[in-house]
Amino acid sequence: MSGWREALATGRLGAGWMIVAAFCFAAMGVFVKLGKPYFSPAELLFYRTLIGFAFVSALVGARRQRVLSDNWGAHLKRSFTGYAAIVCLFYAITALPLATAVTLNYTSTLFFALICVIWLRERLSGRVACALLIGFAGIVTLLRPTFDSQTWFAALVGLLSGFFAGASIFQVRELGQMGEPEWRTVWWFTGVSTLLSLVWLLFHRFSPITSANVWILAGLGASATAGQLAMTRAYKEGRKFLAASFGYFTVVFSALMGWALWGDALSVASMVAMGAVVLSGLIAARRA
Repeated sequence: MSGWREALATGRLGAGWMIVAAFCFAAMGVFVKLGKPYFSPAELLFYRTLIGFAFVSALVGARRQRVLSDNWGAHLKRSFTGYAAIVCLFYAITALPLATAVTLNYTSTLFFALICVIWLRERLSGRVACALLIGFAGIVTLLRPTFDSQTWFAALVGLLSGFFAGASIFQVRELGQMGEPEWRTVWWFTGVSTLLSLVWLLFHRFSPITSANVWILAGLGASATAGQLAMTRAYKEGRKFLAASFGYFTVVFSALMGWALWGDALSVASMVAMGAVVLSGLIAARRA
């Protein structure tokens, strides 16, 4: 009886932390959208990763932990795929309704399952096949109005963010099997992403930081870092599938924030499509 109560309490704790993470990640999307008039997506990504890198580096330095790794090649692959995913996501958020961009990014679970089937030659189970079909139907339904407008390119970029995010999850899984700790993976990702953004901006431009927009950058960095910490705690304290399930609250929070701040109205078809993508992701997540 006590074991059952302990499991229930653990599940609730993990779910609670993931809801906090979902809110923070939705807020991050809001700050990206608010920063559009002042900064390019590349600049927003630079400041987001710079703040995260500074925080993780301070934590690593205080604990005197070793950041160099024999698996540096795997860290670079994870960092590049993660960087590509977040670049695509930031661009999609600036050009699409917040909920639509976030939903397209959350196709990552589907792409992760598909990559495992193709790359690891895992058997395509009925559950995964069902998830892929439901997810594909949801994506087609969600994108149909978009292809009739001027934002079709942004929608494809948003879908691409889901693909790269799925590839990044695959790389994180591989690093975990190599025995790499999470903090080192995050340090490499934020460090490489900051460097890549900086090199990009050296050939692009830096927009001025003023009293009118500095709070946006602070909010962006704080929400992204808080979301990362809460998500890490959720997977540490709770059960993996339950935590992943509550992660989809990011889509719900994004829809509510988009409606409250910009009047992003969602049609019945869009809500059904988003629900299909979320459902497919939950089904695919159970593969593990």
